Amino acid sequence: MVHQIKKMVFLCLSLGYRLFTHLVQVDDQCIVFMAFHGRGYLDNPKALYEELMKEKKMKIIWIINDQDSSLPVKQYRYLSLGYFLAFMKAKYWIVNCKLPDYLYKKKNQIYLQTWHGTPLKRLGHDIVEVEGQSYYRDGSSRQDMLASYDKDAKKYDYMLSPNRFCDEVFKSAFHVHEKQLLKIGYPRNDVLSHVNVEQIRSIKESMNLPLDKKIILYAPTMRDDQLDLKGYHLHLEVDFLKWKKYLSKDYIVLFKPHYLIVDHTLSQKGIEDFVYFVSPHQEISQLYLISDLLITDYSSVFFDYALLKRPIYFYMYDKKAYESILRGFYLNVEEDLPGPIYEQEDDLLKAIGENQVWSEKLETFNQRFNHRQDGHCAKSVLNVLFMKE
Repeated sequence: MVHQIKKMVFLCLSLGYRLFTHLVQVDDQCIVFMAFHGRGYLDNPKALYEELMKEKKMKIIWIINDQDSSLPVKQYRYLSLGYFLAFMKAKYWIVNCKLPDYLYKKKNQIYLQTWHGTPLKRLGHDIVEVEGQSYYRDGSSRQDMLASYDKDAKKYDYMLSPNRFCDEVFKSAFHVHEKQLLKIGYPRNDVLSHVNVEQIRSIKESMNLPLDKKIILYAPTMRDDQLDLKGYHLHLEVDFLKWKKYLSKDYIVLFKPHYLIVDHTLSQKGIEDFVYFVSPHQEISQLYLISDLLITDYSSVFFDYALLKRPIYFYMYDKKAYESILRGFYLNVEEDLPGPIYEQEDDLLKAIGENQVWSEKLETFNQRFNHRQDGHCAKSVLNVLFMKE
């Protein structure tokens, strides 16, 4: 029922938008940025905006749900009137997430889809079909899910592809054409090529973190089977009290959930001053810079973090179910990941406590997945974008 209502609403929006957009003239000096459907000032769009502001004067619009006082530009909430008008009049669209079907792109508009990570989990057409499985909060069918990706991909002028692996995955998963791929590294990772001690200390101080402890960044992803009408929920199988017992002498933990998680609380008591909760909507690159090691599961964060050549541990307590039932992987996780996999919490904590790392894999991994990261990707993207008229 919810799905049928959504389809009717989208149909009405699409018709109304298409009729009205032809009354709005495209402004060649206007550019609209959006990350994760307005969840924040984040990711590749943020990096491209900041590079743009160094050199070029444009009329900038950000789609952002919580107004950011640091942004001296027009800001509109997702699905507000300003949001619709922004996409109607902006010459350039810079977005890191799939756009709704109803946003009609005129021939003289340019759409750059930056996406938001190199995928470990299968995407779009590559997701292994499971009988009876539904998608998104409204329970969309596989056919509807794939149709939404296909409609969006047809609008792309460019899709950013940070490595040769993504060249093939994006063509397969989203059915984009070779000519749509912009083969440049991710602008958001430029900052990881220019790390300095003063910057790290400044970030720690701004977050009120102790300066005498090493930092573990724990960044797990969501699970496709932990979804309801409100969104994705977080059912972590971790015992932070046990982590504290093993690790608190030398470490603190920054816990950052996936941006789609809707329940943002930690229920365990007694972990204060050891586990620091970070909003799912905070820019993660700052956390990469200050952390001494990363723990993740199936999130794509490790592709970026590998650039820092710091230890990465994979805690996959539900690996068999995730691999065979939920989504499936593009990589051979036993051989291709730049760090060890642990399915038991005690084994993970023991390895960290003993500083067990597998650093020899990082060089090979970076050659495969980060070969386009030269520290100047934002500038390279903008040079291409503004050449296309």
